[in-house]
Amino acid sequence: MTIPSLTRRAALLGAAASLGGCNAISSLNAAATVLDTYDLVPPAAPTQTRRSGQTLLVARPVAPAALTSDRILVRPTPVSVTYLPEARWSDEVPALLQTLLVRSIAATGGVGYVGPSEGGPVPDRALLGRIDAFEIDVRDGAMIATVDFDLTLLRDRDQSLIASRGFRLSAPAVNDTPLAVVAAFQRIVDDLLPQAADWVVRAG
Repeated sequence: MTIPSLTRRAALLGAAASLGGCNAISSLNAAATVLDTYDLVPPAAPTQTRRSGQTLLVARPVAPAALTSDRILVRPTPVSVTYLPEARWSDEVPALLQTLLVRSIAATGGVGYVGPSEGGPVPDRALLGRIDAFEIDVRDGAMIATVDFDLTLLRDRDQSLIASRGFRLSAPAVNDTPLAVVAAFQRIVDDLLPQAADWVVRAG
């Protein structure tokens, strides 16, 4: 339930009053910082000549806890994680990829109905996903965007495996600004999503 702005403000002021010292106030100020929000857009997909009347539901991909967030993940080293300051995605990463997959597959025209698994008709097929990377890797001072996910296509009536495939790509960001980082992710999406959508249509 959304808390009205006045109520939220009162709650924050009350919390601030109960805490002592400048450190507590600084923490509240940092938590209240508004983050710029960024989205990714599915590229135009070529229309499939092969058309099917089947229904397909796309499940929200599973992901590690660090990626189940709307923050843009950064790995300064292979064993440490942080998030890009002052920037976030328009949704949590698994939901963002789910939406991109639905829109990309639907745009091919090769599936009778495609939608998220949270609603829709009883499907003929189900698409499961696992995200292994959706992050910025820092390599020798360079910012490298990496997207790595696996897709599994199942026949819904008996949960039998139809096909499975991994998709992975990296692209450098021209600098460390949020706009440059998001542009690197968009280049990856422009390449990987048409591949994924075409594979789903043909594998079914």
